Amino acid sequence: MASRVLLRRVPLSHLRHLRHLNIPATSSLSPFLRRRFSSPADSFSRSSLKDDVWSSDLGDRLLGSDAEEQLDEADEEKWRAKESEVWKDIESTVKLAKEILHSGRYNCGDQLSREDEEAIVNKLLTYHPNHKDKIGCGVDYITIDWHPEYRRSKCFFVVRRDGSGEDFSYRKCLRSYVEHKYPSDAERFISLHFTKYIR
Repeated sequence: MASRVLLRRVPLSHLRHLRHLNIPATSSLSPFLRRRFSSPADSFSRSSLKDDVWSSDLGDRLLGSDAEEQLDEADEEKWRAKESEVWKDIESTVKLAKEILHSGRYNCGDQLSREDEEAIVNKLLTYHPNHKDKIGCGVDYITIDWHPEYRRSKCFFVVRRDGSGEDFSYRKCLRSYVEHKYPSDAERFISLHFTKYIR
């Protein structure tokens, strides 16, 4: 019991370091214990301290930390691979959307070319969370203009066959696409790459 109390004062990083070097914990701890607790009433044998340390809950956690770190690293590698896969999937669509909005190829109010329009409708608008409402009676054409609320931002507008129009965010479309295609990784991907941009 006394040894457990004493171990609370020993930094965990020190114990991990000793374990990685294959140095018994007691060989380095005993001078520490002698310096801090040299009372004759406290007698510690190296073997009993070692047994007590590594059989305690703390010892189990320390011994298991390497395995946990390896699992964490493996999970992180899997995540990086998945993140790369998602980016590779959406990269060309992101580039196209940014180019249309910001390259100067189109002025505000210009109708997109048929090729660009098909790409925006099929790769973005179709995945908007409210795509049915956005499309309404049908798409006449797609254009770009200044956002009605955020005046410094350009966005896409769908112009319907009845002449009405409505803006839509390409980021919301991409977010919805990722949620549908990569459900198990979507939350982390979106929180890292999209949340701050979604209005």
